[in-house]
Amino acid sequence: MHILLLTDQYPPEVRAISLMIQELAEGLALKKHEVTVVASYPRPSLLDEGAKEAPPEVTTEGGVRVIRVRTHHYRAANYLMRGLGELLLPYLFLSKVKSYVSKGVDAVVVYTPPLALTIAGRIVKRFLRTKFILNVQDIFPQNAIDLGILRNPVLAWLLKRLERQAYRGADRITAHSNNNAKYLIENRGVPASRVTSIYNWIDLSPYRNKKATGIFRTRYGLEGKFVFLFAGILGPSQGLDFIIRIAEEVQSIGDIQFLMIGDGREKRGLVKMVRERGLDNVRFHPFVSVEDYPGLVKDVDVGLASLSSKNTTPVFPGKIVGFMASAVPILAFLNRESDGHQIIREARCGYSTVSDDHKKAADLVRKVFQERETLPLLGRNGFEYARTHFSKETCIDMMEKVIKSA
Repeated sequence: MHILLLTDQYPPEVRAISLMIQELAEGLALKKHEVTVVASYPRPSLLDEGAKEAPPEVTTEGGVRVIRVRTHHYRAANYLMRGLGELLLPYLFLSKVKSYVSKGVDAVVVYTPPLALTIAGRIVKRFLRTKFILNVQDIFPQNAIDLGILRNPVLAWLLKRLERQAYRGADRITAHSNNNAKYLIENRGVPASRVTSIYNWIDLSPYRNKKATGIFRTRYGLEGKFVFLFAGILGPSQGLDFIIRIAEEVQSIGDIQFLMIGDGREKRGLVKMVRERGLDNVRFHPFVSVEDYPGLVKDVDVGLASLSSKNTTPVFPGKIVGFMASAVPILAFLNRESDGHQIIREARCGYSTVSDDHKKAADLVRKVFQERETLPLLGRNGFEYARTHFSKETCIDMMEKVIKSA
């Protein structure tokens, strides 16, 4: 089959979803499919520290043809400009498809967000007479409404209409957890026969034999400290001001440090918040490379996952899977509806609480610190759960079956 994959995120951007989509593309290529990826150029702030420059427009990477689209880094703009940029996105993608994809396409797979990219998927389906498979990572625009980002009722109505069109136009839809699939069926009226739950997977091999070296502790001046790590996008959905409030509650425990690795639109405000409170137990640093990430995680004591309590959808943070793969225990502050609570309980790999009471969450931080001798067992539990449920090979096999059966 010739599979066309449309995505806003692809390496060398450092995001869990970027790497996962690359693994899907290269995994399908290893299964003898012809795979073409059309992706946005990486945003400079999200490049890993090993990337010297942006890649050329058309390359072959890991047996996959990759075509990149200049999208003016709309995610870094203000919300009005971001909206306009997102509306242009599908047409910029379609121009590249028209220019470079001359051979027949058997299936087009679209990863969202951004929701507007589904317009390109539906148009490719119509004109190339192919199947359209939609992967839903965030249930948009509901998450933007929940967070107070989307307040204009007319725009909300238009985006909900686009969402309905996307679900109706897709031959098959995949969701990244069981409750996300259930949400689409019960709250968006998607027929159960067209929805499949496939967890966001991870390649365990870079983590399996990796040992803690202390390199990152030395780099960041954290020798001898008890380190909680958040690594990823510092955006509104994560609600990271909650972690800053927790850090303020536990600052009297001098050994505890919160390490924030990444970038995003909320970073400046978070840095200001830390400075105004005079906190010396929170440190910010840029992304590390994909190759270095497993070593970074192995060098910390606890992995942090965070979602704003304003979210009302069952979103499951992908970084939880990375911590499991590293055999690092997890502490998660999530919205009540998140699937992360159930998965952490099932895996017995850490603790979670709803992100609406920072004093209660701070008590959980103290508990983890006081019971730190139990943490290796929690980490091992997480690794075993990841090996059983989040194997890259198993999940890519499931994706291939969905594509073939669409």
